[in-house]
Amino acid sequence: MAKPWLTIIGLGEDGPDGLSPASRAAIDRAEVVAGAARHLALLPGLGSKARVWPVPFADGVEPLLALRGRAVVVLASGDPFWFGAGTVLTARLQPGEWLAHPGVSAFSLAAARLGWGIEGAACLGLHAAPLTRIRRYLAQGARLLVTLRDGVAARELAETVTHLGFGASTLWVMEALGGDRERVQQVTAAGFDLERVAAPVLVAIAAKGQGVPRVAGLPDEMFDHDGQITKRPVRALTLSALAPRPGELLWDIGAGSGSIAIEWLLAHPAMRAIAVEADAARADRIVANAAALGVDHLVLVQGTAPEALAGLPLPDAVFIGGGVSDGMLTALWALLPPGVRLVANGVTLEAEALFAGWQAGVGGSLLRIELAEAGALGTKRGWRAAMPVVQWSVVR
Repeated sequence: MAKPWLTIIGLGEDGPDGLSPASRAAIDRAEVVAGAARHLALLPGLGSKARVWPVPFADGVEPLLALRGRAVVVLASGDPFWFGAGTVLTARLQPGEWLAHPGVSAFSLAAARLGWGIEGAACLGLHAAPLTRIRRYLAQGARLLVTLRDGVAARELAETVTHLGFGASTLWVMEALGGDRERVQQVTAAGFDLERVAAPVLVAIAAKGQGVPRVAGLPDEMFDHDGQITKRPVRALTLSALAPRPGELLWDIGAGSGSIAIEWLLAHPAMRAIAVEADAARADRIVANAAALGVDHLVLVQGTAPEALAGLPLPDAVFIGGGVSDGMLTALWALLPPGVRLVANGVTLEAEALFAGWQAGVGGSLLRIELAEAGALGTKRGWRAAMPVVQWSVVR
């Protein structure tokens, strides 16, 4: 297009006072100015060019696209490209169709009020996401800045933080930052007793509590399971062999409790994983475990491999934790592109023979994992050996 038809403007609670000259000029020449009712209320005098954006936000995208070619302004909160509307809008546009004039984000305003270095705080947008996503960021001394949909969500966040063992954390509940209605109230998570918290709301957290370990091999008790779980030491070795890198996709086949896929996702916020599990009860348990540990973006496919793999995006790594067979390996080898890392664990003699045959044919490495734990032996103690696990790892 000859010139952008859409201008995305970040608007603060200070309304026109916080707008740059470029933003003011775009609004003046616009044929249509669209935004939430509270945004439009901050800019009186728009007249007939004002259009209220619908709820949910996605419902307004198609009507916006119908205006393509006209001079249109969309108002968004603060910085539209930091947990804001900007990415939703531009996903449907071609480069050159829009200009953006970001405002000051709520995160920046909150950090400035508290004197925090924003680079040292985790910034989360949980307007429409499960509050348990905060789990991975909670740790002793951690600082978090969290935007929420409303005041009710602020109370729910305090309850979630308390439930996760961080009830002693200090919370600053911040309303309408940067505007005439701005208010900041300080409470503890466990002692949250605030009434009538008004949107827009951001909660800053100075965390006090014990966080989730950040290395592979979480305690088994952190996962709900029926015994079908890759135990902690073996899980650590398995994840080491899978070698997760930021942004990669894992297929966890025969996922059981989902522990491998969940720890894969915990390795980095950009990780992706698909868990494949045939058993319905275990599938439900995987979803619950993922939500409890803050990685609800785990994708679950209920079915049996290799049939259940049809149509899935191709992975960077594959783990087979249950139901391995020569037919499955043959199908996977044909399906996977070169460079994919494959790790398979087995405890049976048949699985060991299968892995040995494949390793002789296509390479990779075989590892036999033998572990023993000290336990009661009459009035004394002795070693109780677990069943050996044979692990085959290979690059396709």
